[in-house]
Amino acid sequence: MIEHCSPTLAGIKTGSLFSFEYEDADEARGHIKRLNGIFVRKGLRAVPLAWGDRRVQVYIYRPSQLRKVLEDREASAILRRLGYDAESPDSCVRLLSERIASMAANGGFPHEIGLFLGYPPEDVKGFMEHKGRGARLTGPWKVYGDTELALRRFRAFKKCTEDYKARMDRGATLEGLIVALAD
Repeated sequence: MIEHCSPTLAGIKTGSLFSFEYEDADEARGHIKRLNGIFVRKGLRAVPLAWGDRRVQVYIYRPSQLRKVLEDREASAILRRLGYDAESPDSCVRLLSERIASMAANGGFPHEIGLFLGYPPEDVKGFMEHKGRGARLTGPWKVYGDTELALRRFRAFKKCTEDYKARMDRGATLEGLIVALAD
C-alpha cells in the first residue's frame, strides 16, 4: 500500500489503487473494513473495485478531493458522456466498479479511472482520444497537456513515496503516516 498509495495518504493525490492477495474473501472484506476504521477519521475511504481469483483491487481515495474533480467542468463532461452522475461521488465510484467488472471480461479497463486518481482531465481525455499513443510525456500517467505541471507532480509523488517508505522502515505506523484532511 505504501508503494502505490503514499501520495493519497499524504493528501497530495485524489486517489490510488493497490491490490492484495487473499485466501478468504470474508477475511479480505474484514481487512478493508479495518482500513476504513482508520481512514474515515483521516478523510479517506477504501473501496474494493474488483474481486478476482484470490486478489482484490482496492481504490483508496479522499472523497473531498474527488468532489472537486467532479466539479471540474471538463472532468464532469467526460464522466457524463460515459453515463456517470457527476453530482454524486459515491455513485461514480459504484459505476466505476461496475465498469471495471464488465470490461475485465474483455481484457479492457475504463480509462476514465484517471480522473478518479486525480490525473488532469486534459490528459485523461487525450489518452482516450489517442488510445494511449502520442503522449508528450510518460510517468505515473501519460501526459497530453501541461508537461511542466505533470513533471512537478511526478517528482512530488516520487519524493512522497520514498519518504513514506523510509518512515515505514524506521517504524512509523500506517495511521501515523496518514495526513488528516477535513472532508
